[in-house]
Amino acid sequence: MATSAQQEILEFPLYVANKAVTSGQWLEVHHKYSGEVYAKVALADQVILEKAISASVKAEKEMAALKPFQKQKILLHCVKRFNEMREELTDLLIIEGGKPRTAAAAEVERLINTFQIAADAVSQLDSGRLIPLAVTQAASAYQGMIKHVPIGAISLISPFNFPLNLTAHKIAPAIAAGCPFVLKPASLTPISALKIAEVLAETDLPKGAFSILPCPRDLADVLVTDDRFKLLSFTGSDVVGWDMKARAGRKKVTLELGGNAAVMIEPDTEMNDALIDRIIGGAYGHAGQVCISVQRILVHADIYTELKKRLLTKIKKLSAADPNLASTLVGPMIKEAEAVRLKKWVDKAQKKGAKLLAGGTLKGVLFEPTLLEGVDEKLEIYKDEAFGPVAVIEKYKDFEKAITKINASRFGLQAGIYTQNLNKMLYAWDHLHVGGVIINDIPSFRVDNMPYGGVKDSGLGREGIQSAIRDMQEERLLVIKQ
Repeated sequence: MATSAQQEILEFPLYVANKAVTSGQWLEVHHKYSGEVYAKVALADQVILEKAISASVKAEKEMAALKPFQKQKILLHCVKRFNEMREELTDLLIIEGGKPRTAAAAEVERLINTFQIAADAVSQLDSGRLIPLAVTQAASAYQGMIKHVPIGAISLISPFNFPLNLTAHKIAPAIAAGCPFVLKPASLTPISALKIAEVLAETDLPKGAFSILPCPRDLADVLVTDDRFKLLSFTGSDVVGWDMKARAGRKKVTLELGGNAAVMIEPDTEMNDALIDRIIGGAYGHAGQVCISVQRILVHADIYTELKKRLLTKIKKLSAADPNLASTLVGPMIKEAEAVRLKKWVDKAQKKGAKLLAGGTLKGVLFEPTLLEGVDEKLEIYKDEAFGPVAVIEKYKDFEKAITKINASRFGLQAGIYTQNLNKMLYAWDHLHVGGVIINDIPSFRVDNMPYGGVKDSGLGREGIQSAIRDMQEERLLVIKQ
């Protein structure tokens, strides 16, 4: 794969009302490992934003009128084209996002799966239901029916860490639901969304059905505040997300925000390489830049010493490296400022008495996989989202008290519990304050059709195709007097 130093700087248009457009203003996109400018993308201005919003509102009627077979044809075209673009998209994720090659290939696969699931969902969704209104004598002559209709034009804001798949989790259900949309991709990784737009432009989507607009954050504020949008879907940091909700006005808001996910390992768990590899993959894959990355590792006192020893043996063999290498698990962090921020958190924990078991070294955007022990629970590295290759290990003795400790976090996205005890599985499901409880696996587990989202500072609403489609639709009641 050529680096940006070996090729001319590529230029990518933005998309307004289904059309590729250049604006005369450009955003540079850097190769996340080399730091060199790889490409530049057209930037939207206020005029372009207004054109996109107006076009999306005008497209509401035609989008709502699309039949299931028409939506399915559009979505399946995307599946076909993304399959043909596998190698190109994998290389793009490595360059643009710093994603290790194996993880990049897996994300392309998930992009394809997400559009396929959406295509399947179009024909599987319930169209509506009958309502028994004759519950009193006065209503005995009435019949009620409900159908689901598109909510209207929607605004979408996607993150940098999964620039193909998390963008797909907004676009694919919008098409399936019948909603025109305007999407702002992350400024650090905008090209992935523009490649999706390139494929959408080949389809029969009505004019104005989609616009994908890289733009500065201050201009993008209109996506939050404009009441012509009926829904805002945002994935990103909790601070930004909750501020958006406060300013969103009358529109519906769905938020997929941060986490500091915990995995808890009971003594009845089989201690093997598969378990250790899974924890390591969850903590350090994609340099820990995953909302459900393993950040807190709670291990029962009976197996703590052995598990820690096995974990350290493997962590010390890892190193942050070139994401283009097939052997790389831990690639670069998205930018040096984030790596510096994480280094400060780790150093602060050490000064407050934490023990550095492995890692802790920073070189540019490469942060070595790090494991800490004895961390003060009031510190950022414990209570906030690390969003980097750092995990904290601690021991516990009592199962229920450990559940309480997991719940003490201000986040509540997903949690993983390793146990063979059915009662403990059900207790965790009943008592963990999270959006998803994952048994005998890490909290980083996600399949693209499952409801996915969190509680507390981790957000509200659910992604996952059918859940997202329902968020993008509303119920409309019909009452008939017989």
